[in-house]
Amino acid sequence: MFLDQNRLRMRTVKRLLRLLLPASVLFLTFSSCAVYAPAVRSGAARSIPPADREFRAVWVATVDNIDWPSKPGLSTADQQNEARAILDTAARLHLNAIVLQVRPHCDAMYQSDLEPWSYYLTGEQGKAPDPFYDPLTFWIAEAHARGMELHVWFNPYRAQIPRGGPVTATSIVQRRPDLAKKLPNGTYWLDPGKQEVQDLSYRVVMDVVHRYDIDGVHFDDYFYPYGDGSFPDDDSWAAYQSSGGTLSREDWRRDNVNRFIHRVYDGIKAEKKTVKFGLSPFGIWRPSNPPSIAGFDQYSVLYADARLWLNKGWIDYWSPQLYWPISQVPQSFPVLLGWWTRENVNHRHIWPGMFTSRMTSPRGVDEIVNEIMIERGFVPDGPGHIHFSARAFLRDSVGLDSTLEEGVYQREALVPPSPWLDDTPPAPPRIDTITVNDTLTVTWKPADAADVFRWVVYYQYGNSWNYTILPEGARTFALARSRTITIPPRGRRTDQPPTVQTDALTRVAVSAVDRTGNECDPVSVGIRTMLP
Repeated sequence: MFLDQNRLRMRTVKRLLRLLLPASVLFLTFSSCAVYAPAVRSGAARSIPPADREFRAVWVATVDNIDWPSKPGLSTADQQNEARAILDTAARLHLNAIVLQVRPHCDAMYQSDLEPWSYYLTGEQGKAPDPFYDPLTFWIAEAHARGMELHVWFNPYRAQIPRGGPVTATSIVQRRPDLAKKLPNGTYWLDPGKQEVQDLSYRVVMDVVHRYDIDGVHFDDYFYPYGDGSFPDDDSWAAYQSSGGTLSREDWRRDNVNRFIHRVYDGIKAEKKTVKFGLSPFGIWRPSNPPSIAGFDQYSVLYADARLWLNKGWIDYWSPQLYWPISQVPQSFPVLLGWWTRENVNHRHIWPGMFTSRMTSPRGVDEIVNEIMIERGFVPDGPGHIHFSARAFLRDSVGLDSTLEEGVYQREALVPPSPWLDDTPPAPPRIDTITVNDTLTVTWKPADAADVFRWVVYYQYGNSWNYTILPEGARTFALARSRTITIPPRGRRTDQPPTVQTDALTRVAVSAVDRTGNECDPVSVGIRTMLP
């Protein structure tokens, strides 16, 4: 019975995808976990096959201690060990970016003169870690040491939630009750209609952009709060009307959010042009867009005109929360992804969010793999996605990690470039090799270390190329002079012994990659021999 239902389900999904994808992509989606490799790459033709390109990120949620730290009040050492465990797992899975929540609600997971230390760190809002350290500085250094980007995730308007510990005198709820409105569920929310609120949240974001070596700024889906669309903003609405405002109340609320998003994008680019700005709105812009879609209307409840932000190009990457299965027709993952890609008129990155933590069965693992493959088909030149959240990998009990590691993440990947931010590759390095016994060591020196974020070492055994991606601080890489592989018998001749093949290392090359993903042409080097 289950088998028949599963076949029927797959048949339905395939019919749906035939309407959305070319035949080649449909085959890719349902094949085994083939490793993605771009067929076409921007830039000059090259003889060495390029490294794969894909944004592979994970959200690390700090609100309510979802992912990190595991509970309030851990020692500094325990907090750092838990952070390293998340980063080590991400590195093992060949992820290349972390999206760390640094402002759960008008508090700070970092040292700030604008907002108090978070309750989720120390168990007391306003209390610094002891022994002291700056968690954001720590996360950035540890991520970069592993060759991963670190994006900072802010909640621009949430002020306090009931699970966020006692409200202290350091909280904006106590300091500025005129800005933080209490909702029926006990949550406090900043009023987006007040200019002081806009200015505060803007200053918080720009303070981090200015002081920290981050790679991206990120907002999620919280603008006006979830609920019935009402919000206690009679005072700010009356002030707007008194000033001569002519918009309807709903359009005024949307305009408050629109202006803030645009301001943040422009501010980031003025401060540090190469810092990416990403948004992960609710996955549906409005019901019936496209026609088969039904569900929550963020446009009229959260007052988030998400399509406008994408259409205007006020972001560098777009990560709609497509938290529904492929075959859930009213909220289908590929149908919504296809709609968002068609709205991407400024050709920004489309890297959807996936609710990986919800996939707690082997069938759920297959769902995540298929969603990754579908996304690669829709966005072949610069695919990517973000997993919610880190605990999915730390608490894996259904083979998620090994399935990804051995399948779709088998090879490392560079983050796709963002040419509208910077399209000039770094200068190539100077490289050399030394061979001692059976080991070849390639060494290199950067022409400009400040313009390098990653290195790629390419190497050829026989006729087969491979590569390794290394962090900026690397300067050497060791390779065996030859490798032996076992090739199983072809076809059905299982009675034949496998073939053992030994290939010599024939070519080595190194390339530099900058902060926006530009890669210089790989520099090949002759192989020198040093007698033992």
